[in-house]
Amino acid sequence: MKYLMKREPTKSEWIEVRDSKIHNKGIFAAKDIPKETKIIEYVGEKVSKAESNQISDAEIEKSKSNPKELGSVYLFTLNKHFDINGNVEYNTARLINHSCDPNCESDIINNKVWIKATRNITKGEELGYDYGYDIANYEDHICKCGSKNCIGYIINSDQWINLRKKLRKQKKKKQRTSQTEDQTQ
Repeated sequence: MKYLMKREPTKSEWIEVRDSKIHNKGIFAAKDIPKETKIIEYVGEKVSKAESNQISDAEIEKSKSNPKELGSVYLFTLNKHFDINGNVEYNTARLINHSCDPNCESDIINNKVWIKATRNITKGEELGYDYGYDIANYEDHICKCGSKNCIGYIINSDQWINLRKKLRKQKKKKQRTSQTEDQTQ
């Protein structure tokens, strides 16, 4: 059994927590943030890859039975052996939402996960990064970021081309099915 001690929430001069249109709470720029700034450390419990997979599977199952819990997997790859489970009250960075037009990214620096600005961010702007989810279960991860180029699902932007192809095929199949049904009536 791991010893748990109460910790204060992580803080950063760059951020403030507010209500978000994307998902419940979000992190917003408290002041202008220059590109490449280390904004806040993503902290939590260091877990093995096996533990990480168990946590992820359990959270996904829980979110299927409670849709309000979507987006509640807070795991970050640390290295090839360990991940960070950021699902702890003191991890303020866990409130940064996914965006299809991100202004941040994660970076591993000295065995720590940092959220860094990928461009200049203006005061009041919500911070967001690409959660990097795999396309395999894309339907379980609906995106509500509202950006102009939102793909509709929280998946790694490197897989958007494949998702678009998949969605086009599904749309064509649905149209063919609808036409067939219309012809049989």
